Amino acid sequence: MNSITSETPREGPKGQLAHPLAIEHTSRLERKLYTVGDNAWCMVGNGLSNQTFVRGPEGLIAIDTGESVEEMRSALTELRQHTDEPVVACIYSHFHYVNGTQAIAEEPGNSDFQIYAHSGIEANLARFGGEIAPRSGRGLVHQFGTSLPRSGADGLLHCGLGLFYRNPEHAPFTAGYIPAQHTFDEVMTTTLAGLEVHMVHAPSDATDSITIWFPDLSLCVNNLVWPALFNVYAIRGEEYRDPRILLDGIDQIAAFKPQHLACTHGPPLSGPDVSTTIRNYRDSIQFLWDQTVRGANQGVSLDELVHRIRLPSHLADSYFTQELYGLAEHHVRQIHAGLFGWFDENEGNLFPLPTADRAERLIEGFGGREVVRDQAKSALESNDHRWALELASWLACVSDPASDDQQLLAGVLRAIARQTPSANLRNWCLTKALALEGDIDLSHHYTHRFSYRAVANSPPGRFIPTLRVLVDPARAEGMDKELAWHFPEGVRHGLHVRNSVAVPTDGTDASLSLMLSTETWAEILANKTTLSACLEAGIISVEGEESEILAFFQVFEHGG
Repeated sequence: MNSITSETPREGPKGQLAHPLAIEHTSRLERKLYTVGDNAWCMVGNGLSNQTFVRGPEGLIAIDTGESVEEMRSALTELRQHTDEPVVACIYSHFHYVNGTQAIAEEPGNSDFQIYAHSGIEANLARFGGEIAPRSGRGLVHQFGTSLPRSGADGLLHCGLGLFYRNPEHAPFTAGYIPAQHTFDEVMTTTLAGLEVHMVHAPSDATDSITIWFPDLSLCVNNLVWPALFNVYAIRGEEYRDPRILLDGIDQIAAFKPQHLACTHGPPLSGPDVSTTIRNYRDSIQFLWDQTVRGANQGVSLDELVHRIRLPSHLADSYFTQELYGLAEHHVRQIHAGLFGWFDENEGNLFPLPTADRAERLIEGFGGREVVRDQAKSALESNDHRWALELASWLACVSDPASDDQQLLAGVLRAIARQTPSANLRNWCLTKALALEGDIDLSHHYTHRFSYRAVANSPPGRFIPTLRVLVDPARAEGMDKELAWHFPEGVRHGLHVRNSVAVPTDGTDASLSLMLSTETWAEILANKTTLSACLEAGIISVEGEESEILAFFQVFEHGG
């Protein structure tokens, strides 16, 4: 399958223009409570993830609780049309979908339910909202199309793994995470609701992912076999997902020989197709790894590799291994980078020019902007999207915002969006196109924004080390000062700014100190107030000169 095809776009259920395979995939993600065997249900289409419920002799086990309390309430409402048995246990498959757990506690009879998860879940939750928050948040907006309209040609069709990232029907998205009382590292075997349960560490798109096996029901719930080719690389930007580790997890699922398969995304599967689906799924991942390594060993450049490696035709017959979410060519790039780093032995990549400088020289070499513009339009008209995109990107790089060249690039991106089966690519291209045209404003995703609630509800000082990635080297040049933060909980943190870097410390040797509450610190970071205003109001005590403390904070882009 090609990443961008010449297929005529079709119209989706709300007027969206998209590739026929992308339109077809919509029906698999529609809201529906599936019955899985005789003792399980899987809620699909309620959000980005599924919620699965397993019935045992002593009650229900809930697996994953979605992105909000409202989402989980919706799933429970649907479930209660089939059973009124209490939820006696909850299992988190990984940290992405744990924010609706409070909805279980709200139901009568569920007050004593126990929660199980991998031990890495807390660390993964803590990573988000930290140093890489602006880049991660911006990538999420692009990949999941959260700023796209809900209908019309540019409307959000789906997110590949679910209809929405945050179903708008569930707003205002109340967070209701409850930490697990029972955690493990590699394997936990126990009895829940009267059922034998095996929980096995199986890293996937999250390092804390687990596979859950119910031998009494021949049911496997997992976060590895998705309703689309597995995303070795997420276009929003993620750490390397090593396919070799993924294969171990899928082989474990195959070894269980399940009759029923439910995942964190997409419809469940039962019967003889389960084993074939698992086999083909793992083979698609191994194929991409093997052929990337084979080509690299032969000295093939990365740009050549991504065009050479195509999934075998038999893997295109099932939606499980179609490029309906991410793209094989992007996965090849990620595997290559994960193994060998950024350099692919192409000497032309050793010392690339700055992007704008390179674009100017290429445009001049082609004969000027008008020539490049005409060639870009001609390539677009002839469905030569890759070439049209490269040419248009040169022009946009050296043009003013809202110029005709920016609009040309937007037009190329929109054409690609309508002719790719990948939800990720469609959403990314449409979001970028609408931003170029001025219809959506993403500027706030290019600055570091701190959530008051996240800071106030976190351990005191958790976000202090994040300030080190907000240092402006020009402002910090020559500074050599250490500041300590003291919180009423008896917690102390420090930062030592020395010659353009801010080094986290415990604050022991600091010559400057702040004494303040976590709530006040949260208000400062969230820009609800300023450090100078707090000092003037006397709600922060200091040791050292206030002028030196204010100068210390001016080193950071946030500024206090």
